[in-house]
Amino acid sequence: MKKLQIAVGIIRNSDNAIFITRRAADAHMANKLEFPGGKIEADETPEQALIRELQEEVGITAQQTRLFENLEYAFSDRHITLWFYLVESWHGEPWGKEGQPGEWVAVSALDAQAFPPANEPVIARLKAEFAGS
Repeated sequence: MKKLQIAVGIIRNSDNAIFITRRAADAHMANKLEFPGGKIEADETPEQALIRELQEEVGITAQQTRLFENLEYAFSDRHITLWFYLVESWHGEPWGKEGQPGEWVAVSALDAQAFPPANEPVIARLKAEFAGS
């Protein structure tokens, strides 16, 4: 079984909106919404991977990050460990640098059903902590 470590950025702006992208049609969990991020390489810390992945995927340089949630999820063919970081300070404007659609969505409007199942507890926590902000 494949074991993957994934760094994920929850990019939250001052209007309390989160930047999300849509997974490619040929990717695992195709066409689902996602927070940008990707695989942690063997020589990287989760935070180093997050910074690299956000530069590659959405063209921003994360300035301030904090670990928001760390969880594990098992699929039939893979086991993933997810490191979710809250990113509230960055340089640049996020966009779908790899051709993926991206948009800002209010925290209160995040729909856990539109994301891969491993994201559900994180979305619930985001709503609990920030939906009233």
